[in-house]
Amino acid sequence: MKLGIHPEYHEVEVHCACGTTWKSRSTKKEVRLEICSSCHPFFTGKQKLIDTEGRVERFTKKYGAQTVAGLKERLEKQRKSPGSAASSEAS
Repeated sequence: MKLGIHPEYHEVEVHCACGTTWKSRSTKKEVRLEICSSCHPFFTGKQKLIDTEGRVERFTKKYGAQTVAGLKERLEKQRKSPGSAASSEAS
């Protein structure tokens, strides 16, 4: 590394607005956050997903409750049935 071109790296105590603190390293001497992983709704599991347009219901209605296991099962049934194999070979 070249000397004199890199900022100093300090060990700091990070403070969140919820009161949580932890040690980290930064080029700043003090770090204050508004929200952290301890209080953010996404990480705490308190986040509610709101589907105002019914997109999930429309998707489920259109495609049904498809799963990977269900798709594999249907493909295997198609492969095993003799009628579907003869028609696919002819085309």
